[in-house]
Amino acid sequence: MEKAWYVVHTYSGYENKVKANLERRVASMAMEDQIFRVLVPMEEEYEYKDGKRKLTKKKVYPGYVLVEMIMTDDSWYVVRNTPGVTGFVGPGSKPIPLQQKEVEQILRQMGVDQPRPKLDFSIGEPVRVIRGPFENFSGIIEEINPERGKLKVLVSMFGRETPVELEYNQVEKY
Repeated sequence: MEKAWYVVHTYSGYENKVKANLERRVASMAMEDQIFRVLVPMEEEYEYKDGKRKLTKKKVYPGYVLVEMIMTDDSWYVVRNTPGVTGFVGPGSKPIPLQQKEVEQILRQMGVDQPRPKLDFSIGEPVRVIRGPFENFSGIIEEINPERGKLKVLVSMFGRETPVELEYNQVEKY
């Protein structure tokens, strides 16, 4: 049998407790050869409050924990009877492992990528420029580029709409 990643359903808000409990149980029951890693999928994002950039961690899948393990009756029993675990994800009582590309995507989302800005903006939304050369101008969001953390805003200058590229921290909701 080979190791694979399985998704475990938990009580909402108990993901980190389940992770700690499961890691303790694995150590105390000497299951390190069958249960390898326990992850609570998190991603970092930054948001702007009062003009300051703040880095926060957010659960990607609230209510779920990932477990890398070899599925045997013993390992299933250890995970399933951990406090806070409500069951494995899969039809009936048979857990289905995640596909490798799904695992890679989740792992990449957790740490390999740069923190992503929290999107509090939407296209067509009115905003006011709070810093930079266009300070105190107001406009409408025309385009959002989350990879670069930039917005294209239509600002009214000299009686016509002019597109201006601004960073998230240069504008606020109007």
